[in-house]
Amino acid sequence: MSKIKSNVTSLLEIFIVFFKMSAVTFGGGYAMLPILQREVVDKRNWMTHERIIDYYAVSQGLPGIIAINVSVFIGKERRGFWGGLIGALGMVSPCLVIISLIAAFLSNFQELPLVRHAFAGVTICVAALILDAVIGLWKKAIINLFGVSLFVMSFGALLVFEASPIIIVLASAGTGILFHKLKKRGDV
Repeated sequence: MSKIKSNVTSLLEIFIVFFKMSAVTFGGGYAMLPILQREVVDKRNWMTHERIIDYYAVSQGLPGIIAINVSVFIGKERRGFWGGLIGALGMVSPCLVIISLIAAFLSNFQELPLVRHAFAGVTICVAALILDAVIGLWKKAIINLFGVSLFVMSFGALLVFEASPIIIVLASAGTGILFHKLKKRGDV
């Protein structure tokens, strides 16, 4: 496990990191995961891969956009309340700028053939990024037979019963807690 930096991160650095990530990420929180891991874990050593996965899991059960929720968690861990606020502002700022520019200058933006083709290409890229994030999460999160079993049951509940993802996340968390308590007692 890599050693986590303990020095204080500046609010400006938090803002810039999340601003840059948001400016180049299309497709939401899942598409952002590889970039987030590279910037926050590999490059800056602010936290571990496991911690990022935990933040993603919790963010899925919270209202709002996953990417913003994760930026708040990371910013708060680095610099408290103000770090969380600045992380969220860094994440939303590129979107606000881009949307304002589009609204101000292009009335029929979506109807332009060039734009439609560009978004088609971006969609393919986002699918590849999400697949990369899923594979990365699989390698780090599914580490034993219990994890594989929980994955299969969760996936089955989503596909067969069309269960709510929130219910799946909460049930999986409860199952994980129960399993590890029983394992600690020696009952499993």
